[in-house]
This record gives sequence, C-alpha cells and structure tokens, in this order.
Amino acid sequence: MQKRLKAIALALAMIATNPATGQQGFNPVDAAKNGWSMEQNRSANWHLAQHKRLASAIAALQPQRNGVIDSYVVSIGLDSDSVFSKEASEAAKVLSRRYGAIGRTIYLAAGADDQSVGTPQGSPPNLATALAAVASKMNLKEDVLVLFTTSHGDPNSGLAYRDGEKGIGMIAPVRLARLLDDLGFERRMILLSACYSGVFLPLLTNENTVIVTAAASNRTSFGCAPGNDWTFFGDALINNSLRKPQSFENATAEAVSLISTWESSKQLIPSRPQIFIGEKANVWLAPLEAKMPKTDTPKVGKPAIESF
Repeated sequence: MQKRLKAIALALAMIATNPATGQQGFNPVDAAKNGWSMEQNRSANWHLAQHKRLASAIAALQPQRNGVIDSYVVSIGLDSDSVFSKEASEAAKVLSRRYGAIGRTIYLAAGADDQSVGTPQGSPPNLATALAAVASKMNLKEDVLVLFTTSHGDPNSGLAYRDGEKGIGMIAPVRLARLLDDLGFERRMILLSACYSGVFLPLLTNENTVIVTAAASNRTSFGCAPGNDWTFFGDALINNSLRKPQSFENATAEAVSLISTWESSKQLIPSRPQIFIGEKANVWLAPLEAKMPKTDTPKVGKPAIESF
C-alpha cells in the first residue's frame, strides 16, 4: 500500500512542478477537494467505449417504486490493483441482494479493461456521473443510496484513483460530501474501504446517514496487496457479516471484532474502523433490513488474513 501511495505522490509532484521554471503550480490537496483526476495516453476509442459502458449501466437502472423504500447501490474500485475490483464487484452483489437493489446497482472498477468485460471505469468523473444518474432515478425523500468504495487512502487527499500509468486522481472528503449533498441524497449508507478513511466522517455525517470506514482518520487499514481477494475490511464486513441475516448493528460489530482479531494475530497497529448511525437513519434502515434474505450466501475468495 505504501509503495502505491508513494507512486501516486511522485506523479503528483511531477505535475506540481513546472519543469521549465521549477515553480509550484499545482496543489494536490486542493485539487482533491475538486475531485481531480487525469487520463493520459487513452485512445479516442477508449473514451467512446467508456461512454457506452457507463450509458449502458445507467440505462439498465430500474425506476423507483412509489410507496416503497428502494435502495440503489453504487460500488466502485478506484485502483486498478485487482484486489479492489474483486472487492467492489462482490460488494455490489452482496449489498444488492441484502437491500433489494437487484436492477438498481452500478458497479465501476479502475482497470476494468483488463479485468471485466463491459464494466465502466472506476474513476472520479464516472463516479460523479453514476451518482447523478442514481439520484435522477430515486425518490430522494423516500429511497436510499448505498455507496461502497475501495481503494488506497491518504489522510489529506482522501480516496486515491489510479489505473496503472494512465489514470490518476483523488477524491477528498469535501468533494464526496459536496457530490452527495448537491445531488440531494438524504438517506444514505456509505461504506469506505481505505486507509485513513475516517477523515471522511466529519463531513458526511447527518441524521439520516449511516457510515462505516475501514480505519480511523490517523490509521491505516490492511490487506490491500494486489494479489489479494479482499482487504481486511472488505472481507470482514462484506464477505462475512453482511452476508448473514443479522441486523446492521450486529453485522458491523462482528466485522470490527474480526478485524481486531486478525490485526492482533499479526501484531498490527489497530486500524480502528469507525461507525456512525444517524438519529433518524433507522426510519429507512429498519424497513430495508426487515426485507433482507433470511439465508446466508457463501463466502468467496481467499480470506484476507491468509493472504497477509
């Protein structure tokens, strides 16, 4: 994980310095607040294919049903290392099944060209477009957004976007908060799998929001090696606890306990996942949970602790 962040930092530093004058002209932290991203060496056909993929995913979204609390799931892997696409893909399935969002789910993944046929790129602009499309389908006073993101994280710039040497960017907490607020998402469940993801908590909390982060604002999370099937957080929350017909409160408690056990067994500094449940969130969470399937689904992939 640290090597990936250093590579991103180096790329940002190269952009930040004008090679002709040596003057600083780009502040990556400020840019992250605007959801900055860059694509390079992409063909026109790649851009067209991405447009078609995202348009197809949006067109497939089913409309909301009046009088029913529908959920819409957006799951995104923001880094092209396969652990993130695997995690985001399975999270889309688990969350869609648990919260009745089959037909109302969008999955995006950085590096999708190499890993998934037809999957839209997991980039900051595509995330913004997907969120806007979901908002246009929802009854924003009635329905629920379930957002899952997985990537590397930075305590200053937030979530990292990287696709090899072709795509790079960041999504800071203020950018994600602005996207969600401007689109009018009142009822929302936000699950963030990344180091330092606790930095998002202060700007995303409100009385109708549920948030779970993989780590505190000053802590790393674990298990993000490229060859893994899961991070610790994704394995504990998605692959274990949310597959079971148990309450969200019990599921998150189980996930935190699992992560703590794994970290202790490897003598790691605790990541300290953060959980927030707004005062009015149970108004929509309880009805959704009441309709969850009554049976478990089998876990997939190699456990994160075995890959560490």
